[in-house]
Formats: sequence, structure tokens, C-alpha cells
Amino acid sequence: MMNPNQCVFCEIIKGNIKSRKIHETEHSIAILDAFPLKKGHSLLISKTHRPKIQDLSSIEISDIFSALHFLTEKIEKAMDGSSSLISIHNGKDAGQEIPHFHVHIIPASESNKNMSIHSLFDKKDIPADELDEYWRKISKLTESV
Repeated sequence: MMNPNQCVFCEIIKGNIKSRKIHETEHSIAILDAFPLKKGHSLLISKTHRPKIQDLSSIEISDIFSALHFLTEKIEKAMDGSSSLISIHNGKDAGQEIPHFHVHIIPASESNKNMSIHSLFDKKDIPADELDEYWRKISKLTESV
């Protein structure tokens, strides 16, 4: 895990790095992305330095997703959008560049029809027996929940 003293998001939360804060809760802060992909691209950041969603407590997750629920409509409206892409890169292998949990909120409009998550990846044709194997593996780990 990265040293929190070297984390850009921790420094933003401490107020040591200037940001354009748009919302704050007990467990999260929302800012405009300094390197936006589209106008209004915002980040919702956990105030606790944890890399992945499963590293956060259920109280923190509830707070963050309540803030996400609140912010999404406001950001869409402010940017004259009708939709948004919500993205979480959950770990380095998933493309997470800063190992501190955060959610991207990227407003979209009708002209952004190519933003489907499926357009970001090369689609793989996976045989049904392989899909069944994945289903069994995941179901085995979730059935006791």
C-alpha cells in the first residue's frame, strides 16, 4: 500500500493541494478531476486511504454511495447531460492509477453514445461451458453470504 503521506488524494483531503471541491461528507470528498476526460468529470474520493472497495468499511461504503447518488444528478444537470458514466478502477490491474479508492463521475449526453463499457474492451466470445465454470466459482464464494 502506498504511503498516505505520498498520496495526491490524501494531500487534497488535508488541504495541502488545491482542488475544486464540489461536495464533502464525513467519509468522502468530491472534486472536479484536474485532468478531465469530459466537461464536469468529477471524482468522489474516500477520505480513508484504502486502495480498493473491499478495504473500506460498510459505513464508509454507504456514505460514499449516498454521496454518489446525490452528486450524479447534480453533475449531469450542471453539464446539460442526460446520463453519466460511473467508473471504479478497483486495483492496479483494473487500471487504477492512484491506489486510493475513488469513483469517476463523467457526465454524458446524447452525443456520447460510444461511451458503452463494451466499447472500451475487445469483446471475447466465451463458450457457455466456460461461463458456467466462472458462475460456479463465483457462486461457491457468495452462497454463504
